[in-house]
Amino acid sequence: MEFKEIIKDLRIEKGLSINQLAKQLDVSAACVSYWENGKREPNYQQIKRICKFFGVSGDFILGFDDYM
Repeated sequence: MEFKEIIKDLRIEKGLSINQLAKQLDVSAACVSYWENGKREPNYQQIKRICKFFGVSGDFILGFDDYM
């Protein structure tokens, strides 16, 4: 799986809108939308926040580990 699919699946599993996730991660809703559409990827600090928020490893979020 690619990052864009993983982040969208995690968001949906938590029942969050793009706006809600953006607020939790301290980024704009446009930023989350770009991630989910594969137009941009998060930087190092954003990856750390994503992993902490969802309780997943960096390897997982970057697609190195099997999906949950």
